[in-house]
Amino acid sequence: MNDLLILKDKLNQIPDKNKIPLIGELIDQGEDGYQILRDFLFNNKDQVNPITGKIYQVLKNNNTEENKKFLNLYFSKGIVTLLSEKNIDYSELQRLLIEQKYQEADILTREKLCELAGETAIKRKWVYFTEVEKFPVTDLTTIDLLWQVYSEGKFGYKIQRQMWLSLGKDYNQLWTQLKWKSGNKWTKYPQEFIWDLSAPNGHLPLSNQLRGVRVINALFSHPVWNN
Repeated sequence: MNDLLILKDKLNQIPDKNKIPLIGELIDQGEDGYQILRDFLFNNKDQVNPITGKIYQVLKNNNTEENKKFLNLYFSKGIVTLLSEKNIDYSELQRLLIEQKYQEADILTREKLCELAGETAIKRKWVYFTEVEKFPVTDLTTIDLLWQVYSEGKFGYKIQRQMWLSLGKDYNQLWTQLKWKSGNKWTKYPQEFIWDLSAPNGHLPLSNQLRGVRVINALFSHPVWNN
C-alpha cells in the first residue's frame, strides 16, 4: 500500500484529535493529497466540526484551480450555516476566521454582539450583562461555532465556559489559564495577546474584564449551553 493510501485510511479511521497533523501531511503530497482532503470533506459535508473546518480552511487558503472549483460547487458559503434571528450578517466574521485573521475577527465579534444588543449598545460600543441575557440562542450558536470550527477547536465561548466549569467557576484561575492575566497584571491589549493558533485554549475571543465579570458570567449562564 502506498503512502497516500495509508494516509487516506488513517484520515478516515483515527480519532478526530489526531487528524489535524495528518491534514498537514496530506498537504505536503500536493494535488493528490488535496484530492483526498476534498473527498473527505465531501463525504462529511453534513459534519460541522474543527476537522471539516480545518480542511475547508486548507482548501480555501491553498487556492489551486481544483480546490477553487470544488469549493465553489459544493461549499460556496463555507461549511457553517450563518443563522441569525436578527438578520445579522456573519459572512465577514466567517471570512476573517477562515483566513485566521483572529485579531480582526475578535474586534468584529464584539461589534456583532453590540448589533445583537441593539442601537444603544452599538453607540456605546459595549454590551450590558442584561443585554447578553436576551441574546438569541441561534446567533450565539452561530458566533461560537464559527470560532470553534475555524480554530482547530481551540477558541470560542463554549471552550472558555468548559474551562471555567472545570476550575470550579473561579474567574481568577480562568484569567490565568486563558493568559488574560499573569499574577496581578492584566495582559495588555493588543500587543500582549496571542493572535494565532499558538495561543492557549480559550484565549479568544476576548471579553473586557476591566468592567468586571458580569458580562462574561451572563454569557456563560446563557441558555445556549443547555442545548
